Amino acid sequence: MAAGKGESQKYAPASKIAGMVGYQQGSVVSREIIRKKTGTVTLFAFDKGQGLSEHTASFDALVLVLDGKAEITVDGKLCRVGKGEMLVLPAKKPHALKATGRFKMLLVMVKS
Repeated sequence: MAAGKGESQKYAPASKIAGMVGYQQGSVVSREIIRKKTGTVTLFAFDKGQGLSEHTASFDALVLVLDGKAEITVDGKLCRVGKGEMLVLPAKKPHALKATGRFKMLLVMVKS
């Protein structure tokens, strides 16, 4: 929401989220947008074939796919995700990710 005449702006201006992080050949790029005690919001860009090895987190997380496709394994189950889809990663369940093409996601980690 834009600030009206004489009002101060309380929030950052709207942004095209997928453009806030770029692809780099053979790499995973991340950009933290919000860091609070209660959680984080981070953008990721994965080049084709890149990923995250299996790990667990103490908190629930939400993956929102912004571009491309990936295979995300959650607790041994393969999920194929694409642009416009989302996936919940439950706390304490192992998960891994592999980009099947260039892939961007927004990761929202909820700590409370």
